[in-house]
Amino acid sequence: MSIREISAAAITDAVEALCIEANTKLPADVKAALDQAEAAEPWPLARETLGLLQQNLVVAADKELPICQDTGMACVFIELGQDAHISGDLTESVNEGVRRGYEKAFLRKSITADPLQRVNTGDNTPAFLTVHLVPGSGCRITVAPKGAGSENMSRLAMLKPADGVEGVKKFVLDTVEQAGANPCPPIVLGIGIGGSFDHCAALAKKALLRPLDKPNADPYYAVLEKELLDAINATGFGPQGFGGATTCLGVAIEQKPTHVACLPVAVNISCHVTRRASREV
Repeated sequence: MSIREISAAAITDAVEALCIEANTKLPADVKAALDQAEAAEPWPLARETLGLLQQNLVVAADKELPICQDTGMACVFIELGQDAHISGDLTESVNEGVRRGYEKAFLRKSITADPLQRVNTGDNTPAFLTVHLVPGSGCRITVAPKGAGSENMSRLAMLKPADGVEGVKKFVLDTVEQAGANPCPPIVLGIGIGGSFDHCAALAKKALLRPLDKPNADPYYAVLEKELLDAINATGFGPQGFGGATTCLGVAIEQKPTHVACLPVAVNISCHVTRRASREV
């Protein structure tokens, strides 16, 4: 069995480029969802608001400027092949890529070195790195900057198994209603169901990486995603909370096995600037 060598420098270069791309260009599936929402929105003010969001996207892409002033925590996901070897320090190579990307593109640095003492690190590091080992020798990197406005509205609950799917629906809708206009709707929801306390939160974050036009592979959960999307849009919060039929652009659920006595549910809210960019190294 041959082992593929991947240089740490290649990781750094890729992360640098992805930080800039993710912050300046909205993914095609999110843009398509915005297009569809604008075309179908019956409320004049809501349609006008969606049009302004679209104008912002065009300017950001043309001038390579951030889509949003909050350029977020650098959440980095790496799918690393079991037959690949990184020649160097993976964590440091990722952090160096974030450091360079945020400096090069004049992206806002938003990370504090300590959650209570609140001293800015000055370069948006450290990155929040998740590595998954997969078969093969590939290395796929995804950078998904996550802003605080929507992140702060996210919640996790350890429901009782007896609460069932109706309890899950209620928790999700309660979370959206409590958030109101704070996460800058139209929002995107990543929902984790199952696992342990920590795994459930990770599932919700992972769900935000799935394209909006790709439903859950399990028909049961695909139907649940659509039901939740319709229920959220029926709240009438609308774009930026001004009222309208477009409160949510998409709902993605990730599920995994859990303890017989548990029903964990996590809701990770993202705004319409659901940013992610990927490449193979």
